[in-house]
Amino acid sequence: MSYELLRFLHVIGASVLLGTGAGIAFFMVISHRTQEPRLIAHVAGIVVLADTVFTATAALFQPITGYLLIREVGYDLMEPWVVLSLVLYVFVGMFWLPVVWIQIKMRDLARQAVADNTALPARYQRLYRIWFACGFPAFFAVLAILWLMLTRPVF
Repeated sequence: MSYELLRFLHVIGASVLLGTGAGIAFFMVISHRTQEPRLIAHVAGIVVLADTVFTATAALFQPITGYLLIREVGYDLMEPWVVLSLVLYVFVGMFWLPVVWIQIKMRDLARQAVADNTALPARYQRLYRIWFACGFPAFFAVLAILWLMLTRPVF
């Protein structure tokens, strides 16, 4: 596979990860602020789908295209910027996997509130706070990975 195609696929994957993550966060926060179970259930359903279709797919292909790029260009896998990128990638994954589970639970709790014609339960509110808190370190780690990929700093 050519360098140009690999780089294109890697950049698209990074764009999908950053864009989907930011979009999901925005829509979840805005829907949560309404405290309307029907709206939250709908948005959370779309968010779970988007995470499955876009984020998971990009997350699986990023290390593959990254490895192939490193091999194509001739970089060493042990270069500090590569190692730090991989550490941050695992760090992001440690936040993303629980967040996906939390989004599913939040969706289900909102759906149940709609079915019962009740307000969102306290458990939903607790999960939302955890979900919200997990977003910041993961988002900034993704930005750091992008910076490392673009600048390839020498440490």
